[in-house]
Amino acid sequence: MDRALFLAMSGAKQDMQGMRVHANNLANVSTTGFRADLQQARSMQVFGEGVPSRVFTMAERTGNDFAQGSVIKTGRDLDVAIQGDGWLAVQDANGQEGYTRAGHLKVDQMGMLQNSNGQLVLGRNDSPIFIPLPINKIEISKDGTVAVLPKGAPPDTMVTVDRIKLVKPDNRSLFKDTDGLFKVIGNRDPLDADSSVNLAKGMLEGSNVNAVAEMTSMIDLQRHFEMQVKLMKSAEEMDKSSSSLMRIS
Repeated sequence: MDRALFLAMSGAKQDMQGMRVHANNLANVSTTGFRADLQQARSMQVFGEGVPSRVFTMAERTGNDFAQGSVIKTGRDLDVAIQGDGWLAVQDANGQEGYTRAGHLKVDQMGMLQNSNGQLVLGRNDSPIFIPLPINKIEISKDGTVAVLPKGAPPDTMVTVDRIKLVKPDNRSLFKDTDGLFKVIGNRDPLDADSSVNLAKGMLEGSNVNAVAEMTSMIDLQRHFEMQVKLMKSAEEMDKSSSSLMRIS
């Protein structure tokens, strides 16, 4: 009985984890540049003293869906969407390089170019991009070049400030960190910029989450969780019945 109980218990645990993954996807259905998380698990034998006769469910590193989300036209000068494959390079809270598809950018009071989460956008030499304030206009070109029109300057005097670092790693080498940024597995060194990555100005890439598919998956997991609970109750009842037979004999 304990084998069935152990298997059902570990399965129910992973069902709950799966529901959390899909619930998080649903919560980010409107998040710019969000990449849906994928749930995955596999069965593993319990090794120890004696024969490995017990099996449990083990969650593996959560994968991600790298399909491109829908592109929305905003007309805002600081909104950019990556065309095709590629990533924007930003700096995380620990000063490390991370990658995102969220192109809703802004300039803070100190003149630092940031994304919507307050992470600094990186440029040449892997350093944050600084915008010399005050300015009347800012433009981001297709290749990521950032140009500004200083306040009081003639309209045709655009000055190039920096160039946004755009990278194109193999998506299979990426994982999503706890801050939502993607990073290269086992590599803490910055990637080289890739000139083949292009931007579309005045547009934003939305989330690639399919709300209907996520809801369907959550319903399936909920039913599977209920089945695991019933199996645990059945194992308990069989154990009680076995104990009763032992007392009768």
